[in-house]
Amino acid sequence: MRAVLDSSAGVASVLPEPLKAKAVRLLNEYRKGLHELHAPDIYPVETLNALAKAERQKRIAGGFALWRSLLADCPHLHPHMPLLARAYAISSQTLNAVYDCVYIALAEQEGCQLVTADDKIVKNLQARFPFIVPLASLP
Repeated sequence: MRAVLDSSAGVASVLPEPLKAKAVRLLNEYRKGLHELHAPDIYPVETLNALAKAERQKRIAGGFALWRSLLADCPHLHPHMPLLARAYAISSQTLNAVYDCVYIALAEQEGCQLVTADDKIVKNLQARFPFIVPLASLP
């Protein structure tokens, strides 16, 4: 599979969540070369922010160490600046956050799927962007 990995799907691999096993499997298969994963270069910042938030909420401990382990399987990163015009256009049309739309713009540019654990993205955008794949739908 060739896909853009949304930060929510990456973070799911280290958080105590129902989708953890699917996220871990996807990243293990990526490590073995079975998948080609991409992300915008905002991915490290977004994943660290999500882990810091989870740590503040006392859902996890050692957020920074978890982040470092997550980056060991970091997708191929693409500069976000060239994606911003399209991300802004998608955001304006769909009323979704620009940072979420950067992932969509990258998937469009790369002609591949976008794997996300964000139900809001799936619910609000999958009909318009059928290449959005819920992490929950993966084996």
